[in-house]
Amino acid sequence: MSSNSFAYNEQSGGGEATELGQEATSTISPSGAFGLFSSDLKKNEDLKQMLESNKDSAKLDAMKRIVGMIAKGKNASELFPAVVKNVASKNIEIKKLVYVYLVRYAEEQQDLALLSISTFQRALKDPNQLIRASALRVLSSIRVPIIVPIMMLAIKEASSDLSPYVRKNAAHAIQKLYSLDPEQKEMLIEIIEKLLKDKSTLVAGSVVMAFEEVCPDRIDLIHKNYRKLCNLLVDVEEWGQVVIIHMLTRYARTQFVSPWKEGDGPEDNEKDFYDSDEEQKEKADKRKKPYTMDPDHRLLIRNTKPLLQSRNAAVVMAVAQLYWHIAPKSEAGVISKSLVRLLRSNREVQYVVLQNIATMSIQRKGMFEPYLKSFYVRSTDPTMIKILKLEILTNLANEANISTLLREFQTYVKSQDKQFAAATIQTIGRCATSIAEVSDTCLNGLVCLLSNRDEIVVAESVVVIKKLLQMQPIQHGEIIKHMAKLLDSITVPVARASILWLIGENCERVPKIAPDVLRKTAKSFTSEDDLVKLQILNLGAKLYLTNSKQTKLLTQYILNLGKYDQNYDIRDRTRFIRQLIVPNEKSGALSKYAKKIFLAQKPAPLLESPFKDRDHFQLGTLSHTLNTKATGYLELSNWPEVAPDPSVRNVEVIELAKEWTPAGKAKKEDPDKKFYSESEEEEDSSESSSDSESESGSESGEDEEEDSSGDSGEDSGESGSESEAGKKRAAKHSKVKGKGDSKDVDKKKENSKTSESSSGESSSTEESSSDSESESESESESESRKVTKEKEKKTKQDRNPLTKDVSLLDLDDFNPVSTPVALPTPALSPSLIADLEGLNLSSTSSVISVSTPVFVPGKTHVLLHRMSGKGLAAHYFFPRQPCIFGDKMVSVQITLNNTTDQKIENIHVGGKKLPMGMQMHVFNPIESLEPAGSITVSMGIDFCDSTQTASFQLCTKDDCFSVNIQPPVGELLLPVAMSEKDFKKEQGMLSGMNETSTTIIAAPQNFASSVILQKVVNVANVGVVASGQDNIHRFAAKTVHSGSLMLVTVELKEGSTAQLIINTEKTVIGSVLLRELKPVLSQG
Repeated sequence: MSSNSFAYNEQSGGGEATELGQEATSTISPSGAFGLFSSDLKKNEDLKQMLESNKDSAKLDAMKRIVGMIAKGKNASELFPAVVKNVASKNIEIKKLVYVYLVRYAEEQQDLALLSISTFQRALKDPNQLIRASALRVLSSIRVPIIVPIMMLAIKEASSDLSPYVRKNAAHAIQKLYSLDPEQKEMLIEIIEKLLKDKSTLVAGSVVMAFEEVCPDRIDLIHKNYRKLCNLLVDVEEWGQVVIIHMLTRYARTQFVSPWKEGDGPEDNEKDFYDSDEEQKEKADKRKKPYTMDPDHRLLIRNTKPLLQSRNAAVVMAVAQLYWHIAPKSEAGVISKSLVRLLRSNREVQYVVLQNIATMSIQRKGMFEPYLKSFYVRSTDPTMIKILKLEILTNLANEANISTLLREFQTYVKSQDKQFAAATIQTIGRCATSIAEVSDTCLNGLVCLLSNRDEIVVAESVVVIKKLLQMQPIQHGEIIKHMAKLLDSITVPVARASILWLIGENCERVPKIAPDVLRKTAKSFTSEDDLVKLQILNLGAKLYLTNSKQTKLLTQYILNLGKYDQNYDIRDRTRFIRQLIVPNEKSGALSKYAKKIFLAQKPAPLLESPFKDRDHFQLGTLSHTLNTKATGYLELSNWPEVAPDPSVRNVEVIELAKEWTPAGKAKKEDPDKKFYSESEEEEDSSESSSDSESESGSESGEDEEEDSSGDSGEDSGESGSESEAGKKRAAKHSKVKGKGDSKDVDKKKENSKTSESSSGESSSTEESSSDSESESESESESESRKVTKEKEKKTKQDRNPLTKDVSLLDLDDFNPVSTPVALPTPALSPSLIADLEGLNLSSTSSVISVSTPVFVPGKTHVLLHRMSGKGLAAHYFFPRQPCIFGDKMVSVQITLNNTTDQKIENIHVGGKKLPMGMQMHVFNPIESLEPAGSITVSMGIDFCDSTQTASFQLCTKDDCFSVNIQPPVGELLLPVAMSEKDFKKEQGMLSGMNETSTTIIAAPQNFASSVILQKVVNVANVGVVASGQDNIHRFAAKTVHSGSLMLVTVELKEGSTAQLIINTEKTVIGSVLLRELKPVLSQG
């Protein structure tokens, strides 16, 4: 998160004010040579005066202008003394902007910043979490060794702060302190170990980054937090996901055995059966041979898979490298589609992704063969992208697709981009060497290119042909003669040198041409390039040894020219050749072997991919991109031969269970396990310690549990390892209460209630860095505000069994609705306070209650048109009533019509394609629908507080039709009744990052109270809050899934304007609702 991110919500206009200030000061600046400097000086004097003013409005305006200057890249460092004086301002807005400024300049103005260090220390105790976090950021930005003890103390205190936002900044400060004073490493590791246990998704990414910077080798710190990190991964902010995935990749390579080992065939098993003498030994070997994936290994692979759909390319790339390095080869193919999707991004992203695909495609061609056309070169691609795509196409080439690729290459050779055309010719050469069937075709094509008008194309063709002819020189004498004729016209040194080398190597096959070529090159020797001169000398030496009668004098002439050449390499080569081939009294024994030395059989060149050796670097890293080890690169270790003890990942969770939970907890989970799958009892000892463990265990063996784990996946992923405090309290309650089934139900109810509350509250400030994909972590902030009725309904959300027995239990829970339950007590218990943010939420729990809808719009939506449904038509609408299938579900009514003249039988819901976390309770199958008949059925859908589409199949006896239900954002709410006082109190707590607003312009008649009420309740299912002011209209609701408050205010201004304000923790839903309400309120 950037240091000044929370300043961006301020009203725009700082830049305009700055520009106006410049114009105003320039008019009063003295004339002369120094007018410009005086203008700047005067402008800053103006700001200083405003900062020293007694009025907060002037100070705030000055700070906005200064932050605007910083945002434009202008230097505002000289204002440091004037700004730092305001660090103790009581105005929260001024204080926030002062801290934004100080974070930027504290490192440059260390002495002045040190003078205010006592103020920063006091700010660490400020009630506002943003001020506490900003003070810690400024303190860690003062890079002076003398304040290291103060920084260490501040980080220790911040790591125990009630706000996850402050704890996140503590994790950031750890890295700064470590770079300032590495000797503090041991104390910092203790803080990292403490923060790794944090249950907030806001903190997870930052503390893992600190872990990677300070102590990446301390894998033992990760053991106890491994499952928690896996389960939280989906909800962590994007850059935190990247860091965690890379760390978990390294962890997996040290803790699990390789999933790439292949088991032995059935012959060995038969041998085991018949060799009774060594039966025990054989059985032991047999147990070792088959590979069984560790449940924790499977947990990591499964929990990262949804992130392949992330909008952030870095996250997709991180998951791709994880699958490549630790997933079974049969499962790694799922990453190919996601990587190909990234090729639609900007060129920088394409470059990195293509480099990684190029490395992958060498080892596993099959992964990317279905997407071959995605790698075809476009004319708009930059050269670097074109060459990488060529590399991938070459790697994917095989007998089946080579003809298509060669046609594609023929087009590329004609490209105006000469570098790309040359690379294409090299590619054709590589295809010729790797696929024997087309080597002759490729060679003939390259020979045709020798007549090309473009010199670079011809030169590159010569070089590639030379390499191809080395592999089979006897068959291609005619090509060598053709190339010798080109020597007169080709001027590129590499091409001329290649032709001369080729003629020299085959001089005995072209005895008439070779001496003539030597004669021509001897004439131009002095004007040739050094590379060509060396090959002329070599050609002369070879001809002297094989055809001295014709070339003796010519070779001596060339050797004399080379003796006096300006280049010492050529002079040295000349002396060496003269001594070797021209015998005299000084010649040594080596001259006897001159012919063998010069005309020895040369090995054919190996045309390999430049990406062949890059796979030893971890994919997606800078080192892989640069093909050299970069600073800070952490190498992936080899797989261990024997997996380390997996129980180390259980230790911490079991300790927590012993510390917080009485023995009754294990008894609670055993019946659940038996209900689902009896075979899981084998793993029950390790699985019963936490929900997250049961999730990882169930994946490894039982297919029949997939549906139920899908239903409860959200609970276990979101609060599986976070609900220890709730479990302790639930177990205590169950001890006091009676025995039997009711005890378990009550315990599960309390458990679910508390874990969701803590999970949500620990991430309420995450909105500034999160998106719609990370909403579920903060989805339950306002659970503690619910009334008794809502709490009693909560039992339904466990939803493990969907049988009639359990639904009866759920219905029984509705009977004691009027019985008061002490909900505020758990919210204030010591075990739960650690997960809260210091926000006083519990006092409001008794004043918020769900009310009946003010208005139910009759609008219906087409689910299935009668033409598409072969006579079956379906419409749906939202009745705005609490759903009977679950209190987190939105009620949907579907009307089915038979427009045919025949009976439609067995209408039911078939396959469901729901986004992760989304639940659907379908209607019971309809046996038959008579002609022209109609029937209305109810469904419940848990949209997880998002407007994502719920896709499923509506089936009849003969057909299945794909249909979609997408909810308007206003239907994701339940109306809430509250007083104006409570509304203002809640609104004050949901300010800052949780507030969005806009200005509405409309005719005065559209701002009548009845008109505004009708328009708002038509769009959204909100309750009306009584207001004591005529110009302010207030509406309140809560989200169906998480129970987060949604407060809507319409404040009428002078003239024909009004301000629409929405306060909610669910900032994504809030902004969508704002966009929908604005046009409705604006129009007549």
